[in-house]
Amino acid sequence: MIKIQNTTIDDFNFICHLFDEAILYQKNKGFSVWNGYDIAVLKADLEKKLQYKIIEGDTILCVFSICFQDSIIWREKEKEDAIYLHRIVVNPLYRGQKQFEKILLWAKEFANSKNLRYIRMDTWGENQSILDYYMSYGFKFVENYTTPSTLNLPIQHRNLYLALLEYSI
Repeated sequence: MIKIQNTTIDDFNFICHLFDEAILYQKNKGFSVWNGYDIAVLKADLEKKLQYKIIEGDTILCVFSICFQDSIIWREKEKEDAIYLHRIVVNPLYRGQKQFEKILLWAKEFANSKNLRYIRMDTWGENQSILDYYMSYGFKFVENYTTPSTLNLPIQHRNLYLALLEYSI
């Protein structure tokens, strides 16, 4: 049985392993690659209970983070009416098994329970296949945006050309 629940400190080393594997996968496929990842941000997500895992038994299939404000990336569109999905990383052994579909179903229920109007996310602006993938789930393209190189963003989100996507609840 699949469950979605908060990550724990016991998961942390495996979460870092998943990020390492995701970066290697992106490089090997010739995709845009995260410039590392900010361990402090991952730990903060965990501690603030903003990081989740999809599990089956004791196996982590996927991890992702959420937030409720993203004004650096979404700027004037930020009106505290959305849940933002970030740092989605799939266990390589479970790629191709529609982990994102599980995240989206969970996010829709969560957003409805908080009276939020949107689910938002950003992804690589140059990767049309990932854009098509997310749009196949009902996300709409909003705009392209290049993030600033600011300490307020995790290292992997600095100076990136992104596509902003939105799902209306």
